[in-house]
Amino acid sequence: MLIEKFLTRLFKVGNLTVVLPDGTTKTYGDGSGEPVRVRLTKAGMRRIGVNPKLGVGEAYMDGDLVIEEGDIWGLLETAGRNYRFRGKPKRGPLKKGIRKLRKMNQQWNDRVASRRNVAHHYDLSGELYRRFLDADMQYSCAYFSRSGMTLEEAQHAKKMHIAAKLALRPGMRVLDIGCGWGGMGLTLAGDYGANVTGVTLSTEQLAVAQERAKAAGLEDQAQFSLTDYRDVEGPFDRIVSVGMLEHVGAPNLRAYFQRVADLLPDNGVALIHSIGRRGGPALTNAFTNKYIFPGGYIPALSEVTTAIEEAGLWITDIEVLRLHYAETLRCWRERFEANRAEVAQIYDERFCRMWEFYLAGAELSFRYGGHMIMQLQLAKTVDSLPITRDYMVDVERAVQGRP
Repeated sequence: MLIEKFLTRLFKVGNLTVVLPDGTTKTYGDGSGEPVRVRLTKAGMRRIGVNPKLGVGEAYMDGDLVIEEGDIWGLLETAGRNYRFRGKPKRGPLKKGIRKLRKMNQQWNDRVASRRNVAHHYDLSGELYRRFLDADMQYSCAYFSRSGMTLEEAQHAKKMHIAAKLALRPGMRVLDIGCGWGGMGLTLAGDYGANVTGVTLSTEQLAVAQERAKAAGLEDQAQFSLTDYRDVEGPFDRIVSVGMLEHVGAPNLRAYFQRVADLLPDNGVALIHSIGRRGGPALTNAFTNKYIFPGGYIPALSEVTTAIEEAGLWITDIEVLRLHYAETLRCWRERFEANRAEVAQIYDERFCRMWEFYLAGAELSFRYGGHMIMQLQLAKTVDSLPITRDYMVDVERAVQGRP
């Protein structure tokens, strides 16, 4: 059977038991680790056998893959530990050409498609996000600058880390591309004296950001609007974008960085914070593309740097954050599970299983799948910033009150 060949090939380590529809029990792995036991229906076997990258998630969502011992995290973590045994697939010119066409089709995010794709994920109920995010509603990688930090502390540290790289001065005009619920923009306005323009394509996020600005007395200093980044008028002294590049799509990377360049004056600086992939250009995971982030794409560093070069920008600093997002997602996953019953009341059980699979799978992509965070500091001219990194550390320590 297709699924048995798939499972035998995948699981070299671990302790997985699979109960087939006829009651037959199969075991996979070397017996190490926590045991996981799953039961499959005929529909689940068919789905996974035909298309495992999509079928495992769909079978779990629809009850065709039932966890009898352990949980979905344990199942996916076992699969993740086996990732290192996979060889890199070899693709000839024909397969490469087909993948390129699929990539273009998935990610051709014009203005209409971008708005539709953002609504799919970010216009979900704000009550859902409040069940697992920190109080500031930071829906991006936190920065665990020391051991033992809470999620709230690490998200605050992330904002301080980014602000230090922006080399801000009071009164500077700052554009926040993909401003989310406003947390970053409000921090830059309230703590650093910046005049912030935040843009989003999510009506739900916009409403919250505007309410927060008003409540903080910053509505004149931090203004948010429903605007596509391609339609923003500049210039801006600084541009910050956190977790938005993943929604641009590979075909639009060149245009995105050209727009960043056009919106900056000669002494302007940008800080782009994005998920990246270690292994080079690829396709978006089938489950993620269908159910979670349609049109989304995690770019390889090689794709991003090429687009930046073509836009004529200086790459003045690159930092790669390894495992920080894995820890962030662990916090989200645990908070989601703690509030699962409330999420089920907002949506339903199938939705909960979909998000359990998404959060667990996303965490594993950073632990085993070669995903990381890249922070790229960009400038228009060679002398826009100091020529050493000391100023970043000095600003960050001063704000955090550390010696």
